Amino acid sequence: MRLIYLDNNATTPVDPEVLKEMVPFFSVYYGNPSSPHRLGQEAKQYVKKARNAIARFLCCQEEEIVFTSCGTESNNAAILSALRTTGKKRIVTTSTEHSAIQELCLDLEKRGVEIDRMAVNSLGLIDLEELEKKINEHTAIVSVMWANNETGVIFPVEQIAKICKERGVLFHTDAVQAIGKIPIDLSQVPIDFLSLTGHKFYAPKGIGVLFVRKGSPFEPLIRGGSQEMRRRAGTENVPSIVGMGKAIAILSQRMDEENKRIRALRDLLETRILSEIPFTKLNGDREYRIPNTSNICFKGIDAETLLLDLDQKGICASGGSACTTGSLKPSKVLTAMGLSPLDAKSSVRFSLGRHNTEEEIQFAVDEIIKSVKKIRKTMPKS
Repeated sequence: MRLIYLDNNATTPVDPEVLKEMVPFFSVYYGNPSSPHRLGQEAKQYVKKARNAIARFLCCQEEEIVFTSCGTESNNAAILSALRTTGKKRIVTTSTEHSAIQELCLDLEKRGVEIDRMAVNSLGLIDLEELEKKINEHTAIVSVMWANNETGVIFPVEQIAKICKERGVLFHTDAVQAIGKIPIDLSQVPIDFLSLTGHKFYAPKGIGVLFVRKGSPFEPLIRGGSQEMRRRAGTENVPSIVGMGKAIAILSQRMDEENKRIRALRDLLETRILSEIPFTKLNGDREYRIPNTSNICFKGIDAETLLLDLDQKGICASGGSACTTGSLKPSKVLTAMGLSPLDAKSSVRFSLGRHNTEEEIQFAVDEIIKSVKKIRKTMPKS
């Protein structure tokens, strides 16, 4: 059976060039970067090379890049550090953050930390005036994602960062879905902490980055050895770090052209679904979103039923974040935008990637149309 993968916001396949770059570090350059001998120092140089590639891509300094295990660890490290270094117990965030932020905040709330969640409008956007009102002398940090993982909606992070800078408050952004899809220049935006993870841009799973701006207060989440300039203990995952460096180098060369092509494919998929299938609706802002993501409500249809039918045809999509798969509850992101629980559970996220083709998209839409017709035939006429 052919496979058409439209779930790239959950994870991406490792790029063949990335895998090729990684292989020698499992059996040839296998030294520990902390070891003083030649093999260890060779590994250390390759870690430095990857760090440099990532820093250049983000327009920051090498020493501001801290390697972690994933985006979730990076998010936790930034927020918990802010609470410890400021001594304050108030966090301002949004109602549509990834579960890596939402679940952390729920846990902190039980421990006496005040969590102020900004509402979003029907397009998934926040009100900057509301943000300004919520920041006060008790605020330890503001955390707002750069691009939403379910709808693709982009938040005005540049403006948010400036507001936080003016108010003297630390600012963190979860940029996991933004990397490689929109330009990011950290030399121009006063962000204190930024999280990313490799498996969203064709690097392997199990490797992430936390950007820590020079001068921003920071205390490590994981303590032990002196790795990562004493900001994240634990032996470095050299093969994955090298892979992430290669994936970033590829993005540096291809990003603009690749996003233009992917956006055209997404628009094709979206236009056909919305025009050829009755009672469908786009969730989120049509303009302010990353180029690969389309979240569509198929009114009255259970998304799980549709996704299972598509899976039987080799088409992979999702009902939202992979981190909440299996939950019987409707998407918190979509309900925060004002969708009814029924409509939220009728919504499917399609997220495209560099390996998708126009022929695949046309075939996928044809099959989506067939599946929706088949499912609706079994439903009451009302």
